[in-house]
Amino acid sequence: MVKGGKPFIDCYSGSSIALIAWVEPELTQTMKLWRITALLLIIAVGGMAAAQEISSASVSVDVLPTQLESRTLAANWVTYNGDYSGRRYSSLSQINTNNVAQLRAEWVFHSANSDRLEVTPVVVNGIMFATAANDTYALDARTGRMIWHHSRPNSEGLIDDASRHISRGTAVWHSRIYRQTDNAHLLCLDARSGHLIWDVAYADWNKNYGATAAPLVVKDKVIVGTSGGDDGVRGFVAAYDALTGKLAWRFWTIPAPGEFGSESWPGDLYLHGGGTAWMSGTYDPGLNLLYWGTSNPAPDFEGGVRPGDDLYADCVLALEPDTGQLKWYFQFTPHDLFDYDATETPILIDAPYQGEPRKLLVEANRNGFIYVLDRVTGQFLSAISFVSKLNWAKGIDAKGRPILANVEPTPEGTRICPGFGGATNWFSPSYNESTHLVYFLALEECETFFLKPEKFKEGQTFYSTGIKRIPTETSQKILLAYNLETQSFAWRYPQAGHAHSSGGTMTTAGGLLFFGDDADSFEALDAQTGKPLWHFNTGQDFSASPMSYAVDGKQYVAIAAGSDIFSFSLP
Repeated sequence: MVKGGKPFIDCYSGSSIALIAWVEPELTQTMKLWRITALLLIIAVGGMAAAQEISSASVSVDVLPTQLESRTLAANWVTYNGDYSGRRYSSLSQINTNNVAQLRAEWVFHSANSDRLEVTPVVVNGIMFATAANDTYALDARTGRMIWHHSRPNSEGLIDDASRHISRGTAVWHSRIYRQTDNAHLLCLDARSGHLIWDVAYADWNKNYGATAAPLVVKDKVIVGTSGGDDGVRGFVAAYDALTGKLAWRFWTIPAPGEFGSESWPGDLYLHGGGTAWMSGTYDPGLNLLYWGTSNPAPDFEGGVRPGDDLYADCVLALEPDTGQLKWYFQFTPHDLFDYDATETPILIDAPYQGEPRKLLVEANRNGFIYVLDRVTGQFLSAISFVSKLNWAKGIDAKGRPILANVEPTPEGTRICPGFGGATNWFSPSYNESTHLVYFLALEECETFFLKPEKFKEGQTFYSTGIKRIPTETSQKILLAYNLETQSFAWRYPQAGHAHSSGGTMTTAGGLLFFGDDADSFEALDAQTGKPLWHFNTGQDFSASPMSYAVDGKQYVAIAAGSDIFSFSLP
């Protein structure tokens, strides 16, 4: 190159092209034009070659509200749970009980900035959108090849869950991608380029807030919550205009003085009462109702300072998405002393119940009971325990309230079951339309709970005070299949492992149940019988739930494990 040449094109990158060109000042104008034309032709050819790598995966992203409302999950997986119902049921059946043994790893995408991915990817027209910490990726869903990457530094000075920089994924609306950051910002990105459109800080008045969930888009609003229920924040569910990022409404889950339920929050405790909405909710378009779970009250283990039921902690809330108005609520664990968050996915199921068609809400709750509610009215229908290690309650009464066993944390320590992690947790359940079974992971575990009063301090947790494992006792994860019609368990699949996994479930029209087991393997079972049919050892713990999608008529199944996203298909 001639010394002093000036860069004409800074950089072009296609699949294997990186080009820097110079236009030498000595060339005639005609020669410069020929040089530029030649370079543009090279770029065009290279661009076509790069495009051919994803030619069969349409790069068009325009997800309409009607697509989000569909209950049939086929090629696309458009929300965290696949669809609004939370069933995680894919209508794809190319991979089925007859051929799942042939399933193989198609590609692996490695994230360098997180060793604990909790993301469920979203796929639209062959493009996969995934998050790792504060980074967002668009991938070719056939190959795992990166299309674009939006990078944002991890926030400093966070505490508790927020300090782990967890992100569970994105939401999509038209050609926009939405995600929450570790410090409770809501970002809007262009789905085609990854460029930032707007950035809204929605919980910056208390530094103990964080955010971990995937947002949910309903109509033209993006619904979000925060983490920090153990850290003395005031929980809320909020909606933002999907186009402009302006706040549409906010529902506070801890009542202010004078509001219904405020008697539990004397003085300014309501400002630190917890009840955060740290997981994605579900939505019924026909009823136009959002169903959103809330976390434990704060302080976690000291109930004397917060008398009464502690509304709206440990509840499922039925909210109107247009206004945020509360239609009804159901509280699973009134005056919770055990950190039994109710943020587990509320599954929306239309099925016969005791001989009559009902619109049901089913939740396997952290407190050890699986509940069935009427989702139109919030009426309690039934609840049964799903773990044998349960001593905080003797049962559930006819109104859905627990019959307490007078077990609570003490200064010297009390053995309480389930333990601090709950009998189940945020990892996803699923429901299969053909088997009529609800699937979820349960944890048999007891721990010692301690009580020591503390005052709220910004930058510190607000547990009052903590738990310890019991070295003489073992813990175990068990995969359960619950039959709604018989209110009993069709089968149980005990796990071999150390009960450390947080892998969720997904079921398909191919008669399969996929889940991340407790021994670092991705497994497929017969959804009807629970018979193991296939597994793939990832060598990494699971902290995520699986999903399925199709490109060019070929079905894939994907899950995150450790720092990687794995995608599987048939040969």
